[in-house]
Amino acid sequence: MNNGYKELIACIDAIRDDKKAFSFLMENKHYILAAFVNAIWDDQKAFKFLMDAKAFEWAASANLINGDDKAEDFLNKSGFKHYVLLAHAIQSRIHDDGDRNIGPLGTFKNIFNIKQAFKEAFKKDENN
Repeated sequence: MNNGYKELIACIDAIRDDKKAFSFLMENKHYILAAFVNAIWDDQKAFKFLMDAKAFEWAASANLINGDDKAEDFLNKSGFKHYVLLAHAIQSRIHDDGDRNIGPLGTFKNIFNIKQAFKEAFKKDENN
């Protein structure tokens, strides 16, 4: 995609726990999107940052993803239907990702990731 909106792709990737994508958001000063990513995962400081920055549509979108029906009402009444659609799409992706991790292949992948994390942690301990 070469449309100049790399930050939106990075936001979606960061929501899916891509550390490089989150770093991209921070390094390129997309602080609202970075806070949105963290607010989705119940980071109250990130939510407060969104509120203080008057990024109410992003704060409400994070709340909507987390199941707050009042957030959807706020977004619709404020003319932010596109944020409702975005929040539902992200919520659906999070659920799909979770479902993939529950099946046999996802479980095997998670076990491998845990083993890899232990290997990396032990390497760091050996180097110190």
